[in-house]
Amino acid sequence: MRFTKAIVRTPGASMVDGLTSAGSGKPDYAKALVQHAAYIRALESCGLRVTVLPADEAFPDSTFVEDPALVTPAGAIIMRPGAESRRGETAAIEQALAGFFPNFERIVPPGTVDAGDIMMVGDHYYIGLSKRTNAEGAAQVIAILEAHGLTGSTVPLKHILHLKSAAAYLEDRRIVLGGELTGRPEFSGFDIIPVEDDEKYAANCLWINDRVLVAAGFPKMQAAIRARGFETIPLPMSEFRKLDGGLSCLSLRF
Repeated sequence: MRFTKAIVRTPGASMVDGLTSAGSGKPDYAKALVQHAAYIRALESCGLRVTVLPADEAFPDSTFVEDPALVTPAGAIIMRPGAESRRGETAAIEQALAGFFPNFERIVPPGTVDAGDIMMVGDHYYIGLSKRTNAEGAAQVIAILEAHGLTGSTVPLKHILHLKSAAAYLEDRRIVLGGELTGRPEFSGFDIIPVEDDEKYAANCLWINDRVLVAAGFPKMQAAIRARGFETIPLPMSEFRKLDGGLSCLSLRF
């Protein structure tokens, strides 16, 4: 797969009031803007044409554009986020995607899904069952996928916020796994790149066209990925980490 486009949203000043369990204090907004700009430049360096949406102060978490929608080769699915405060984000994401996709599928109540819980592996989609994604929502996603010749399966989670908080697919059966996903039978048969506990945040890395974006400050993870033959692009993520956010959260790629 090759990506050609991405959608991002500039953080709003209201991000300092975003949802978090990190316990690391409020983000520094000015610093977050600098880090976000560096993220956009990295996407562009990987060959993507980036659509930058303006900040939406009404939704503090809206810079994490990955969660409200899933983009597949068969089209886009508008999610129903697990956090009620984020459900209003979907309208603007749908509008942004309308320029690329003529029709949408939608998750409906009582289903809830954050797309941060969905990891694409070829034609198969692993869906984490988390505090944000329930079984009904996952079942709706799988039904939509199957209607388009794709498949999906669920991965129960106990501790992590999203599936992709501890997993990243790097194509060609290579997968980064950390935390509670280590040793899980769902991922047997993959070339597993393990994440050590002291670098568990770095599990959320991002493959884009044979390069891998990695959170800066995690040398063991970067070395392990480079050992698989990838060029890595380290990016500062400190202010988004304070909101439980990672590299994949900040863009929709297709």
